[in-house]
Amino acid sequence: MFEGRTRMCFPPGDGGAASVVVGHPLDTVKTRLQAGQGYGNTLNCILTVYRNESVAGFFKGMSFPLASIAVYSSVVFGVFSNTQRLLGQLRHGDASHAPALVDVALASTVAGFISVGIGTPVDLVKIRLQMQTQTYSTANVKLKPTVPGFPVYQGPIHCFRTVLQKEGIAGIYRGMGAMLLRDVPGYCLYFIPYTFFCGWITPDGSISPNPASIWLAGGVAGAISWGTATPMDVVKSRLQADGVYLNKYKGILDCILQSYQNEGLKVFFRGITINAVRGFPTSSAMFLGYELSLKAMKRDQTETNP
Repeated sequence: MFEGRTRMCFPPGDGGAASVVVGHPLDTVKTRLQAGQGYGNTLNCILTVYRNESVAGFFKGMSFPLASIAVYSSVVFGVFSNTQRLLGQLRHGDASHAPALVDVALASTVAGFISVGIGTPVDLVKIRLQMQTQTYSTANVKLKPTVPGFPVYQGPIHCFRTVLQKEGIAGIYRGMGAMLLRDVPGYCLYFIPYTFFCGWITPDGSISPNPASIWLAGGVAGAISWGTATPMDVVKSRLQADGVYLNKYKGILDCILQSYQNEGLKVFFRGITINAVRGFPTSSAMFLGYELSLKAMKRDQTETNP
């Protein structure tokens, strides 16, 4: 089942960048639904953002993820690949041995743990900027603005610096626990379905999957992973958005309890449809960019070392 999926190394920046650009408008809508108030349903949220902030509102907070996605995706795919190779060497005496299901699961878990160290600060800045819908002077909170009438954060660098100065390292990594609980199982449900579907769709005898198989398998894997990650994604979004104007939650458990008491169980499924829909094109772009670049690198190596 998992034969031929052993040589995952470093994915390209273009696949990651494409996934960010394609998915960010939907990500903004998802974040507003999960951590905002008064948006109602998805369509109303889209219309509200457009009326109040125009098209630019959908791209708030995109620059930081876009600038860091090449490093982030390289680390995630690199850790996943190298962990698989290490497990192959330890368990079978051959690093290139076709991985079993347990190997893919363990490699995905390690990749999920490592990804959080890079992803938490990036996600925090992204969400703070996405949720910044008011200026100091119009927000109904007791803050002392540096410049009345201006946004709390004037950009990703200013946001990062402000959070670091006011909240320290703990502030930069706010929501890390929730992100761990989201991403560790999330990456298992990302790489395993991709590996399975890619192997299932690819015709017997093919050395590597064709672009259509990669696109479909990557999209399905992304939809499954993001759809199942939604409950903890809601908690993470709320924890990281908390602090734009005021602090409401003391931690993961407090966020879960307050959210449940105020809005019921359904609150943990806010944005599940948009998460699954967004997961398809973003993951398709990521895996397609990765696989095509991997083929190009193999071709260059063959030409260099005939």
